[in-house]
Amino acid sequence: MISPTILCIYALFGVSLSTVAASTASGPTISLDYGTFLGVNDGNLTKFLGVPFSAPTARFELPRAPSLLDGIQNATVFGPACVQQAFSNTLPFTFQGPTVTSEDCLNLDVFSPAAHDAHSKFPVLVFLFGGGFDAGSSAATDFRPVVERSILIGEAVVIVAPNYRVSAFGFLAGKEVAEAGLTNLGLRDQIAALEWVQKYISAFGGDPSRVVLGGLSAGAFSTGVHLVSNNGPSSDLFRGAFMVSGSPIASPTVADGQSTYDQLVAANNCTNARDTLDCLRQAPLDDFLLTVNQTSDVFGYRALSAAWRPRVDCDLIPRNPVDMVQDGAYLKVPVMIGNPDDEGTLFAYPSVNVTTDSEFVGYVHSNYLPTGSPAQISRVAELYPQDPSQGAPFNTGSANQLTPEFKRIAAFGGDLYLTGLRRFFVQRASKTQNTWSWLSKRGKWTPYLGAYHTSDMALWFPANATDAEEESVAVDALINFINTLDPNVSAVPRASNLAIFWPKYQANSTGLLTFSDPAVTNVTADDFRVEEMQYLINLHLDGVTAKGF
Repeated sequence: MISPTILCIYALFGVSLSTVAASTASGPTISLDYGTFLGVNDGNLTKFLGVPFSAPTARFELPRAPSLLDGIQNATVFGPACVQQAFSNTLPFTFQGPTVTSEDCLNLDVFSPAAHDAHSKFPVLVFLFGGGFDAGSSAATDFRPVVERSILIGEAVVIVAPNYRVSAFGFLAGKEVAEAGLTNLGLRDQIAALEWVQKYISAFGGDPSRVVLGGLSAGAFSTGVHLVSNNGPSSDLFRGAFMVSGSPIASPTVADGQSTYDQLVAANNCTNARDTLDCLRQAPLDDFLLTVNQTSDVFGYRALSAAWRPRVDCDLIPRNPVDMVQDGAYLKVPVMIGNPDDEGTLFAYPSVNVTTDSEFVGYVHSNYLPTGSPAQISRVAELYPQDPSQGAPFNTGSANQLTPEFKRIAAFGGDLYLTGLRRFFVQRASKTQNTWSWLSKRGKWTPYLGAYHTSDMALWFPANATDAEEESVAVDALINFINTLDPNVSAVPRASNLAIFWPKYQANSTGLLTFSDPAVTNVTADDFRVEEMQYLINLHLDGVTAKGF
């Protein structure tokens, strides 16, 4: 195996535009210095969909400046999503993925108030989709209700949703990838989209100096990584962060991805090639994707320790983000971050064949804590006992016990990678910048899943205007944050205030804005499972969770 030090050595390697949105008989058009785009009016919004933010890229190439485009480009329908990895069939429901995918997928969608021009200077939310770094697309969320709500309360915002490469296409690792300077391509796609926003968003009424970066799940993890990227001293790309079900994530090294790289090389008959990376690049898409689908995904047996994820490359990610958070090496910008209560239930389904205490111990050791000592593994088993009343969905007693170990695995996995890392981050960030955190207990009645991973997304991005009105505490808090970097403070006089004051987070005190059924919102203490999660954080800091995958 190549050492991280050698990989570090390998891996260290404003134009004028038209800013008038012209309304034509067929729809609004915007002319940029590389093309003219026809959007669509949708009520009091304009939508420009599938706008390229990079020239077409071949497999395993860096994003780059958009190509010049002739004629008026149709931006009335979503562009193709990036090629997706197939999820394992372990869940009690199926995910509806995008219908059109392509390797030429670096495009984004812009939702803006119809009444705008280049002088509007609305604040901007750039939102990154989730999907476990295996799948997902910009079209997964309808942003219209939030933009409509922002116009209604006099705090108009622009929302930008980019596509980025996922699975092996965006997160291939190994020494060959590091030598080529092509690590963490999915994150580099996101940076290219943020750079596009800086250059062009004013044409859509947005203010490039007032950008908040946010995301869901993998998108939230990505946002957390951008907070620590290059040790997080400063950023000209965004001024605030909004993270739904994710935070700066524990990351293994590029070297730890070598076995999966070698697996793909062998499966694609590239073992004897002079340049194995180029051989993978030349493999027909259908054939290559078939081999990618044989690697572990987030709903396979390895669950949250699946193959594709951001990795320490001593370049974009200089060190394990958990260590960087511990050292205070992150951007000092205002943050909103939170989780649903039962983060781990979705990821416990792939391990329902684990039904005994000894199998639980073996699963935790081999899958999540590969270098953990017997004493460390034993302590985890003590802190997360087989008792269903202590498992997830939490506070549901003996209910939801799909298997004898299901609730136990769900509690452990959710705390290890989601709720525990959120608490770890906010306890430190709250000492260095304004930080607000939430907890959602909505949907506890859902069998086996409870308030499951990403279920809090509906609070912030409701399906329609009526739901946005009903969830006005959350939606208005988000709109306020995009505008003023404070969820309690409106950008305009006499705007309606939140129904409840959301205090800034302070460790060991009340500070969680908590959403419960039925439609109850209050502020609670972040004081549950303290000993358990602190022990898991210590394992992260000891490097036990970021090695050997």
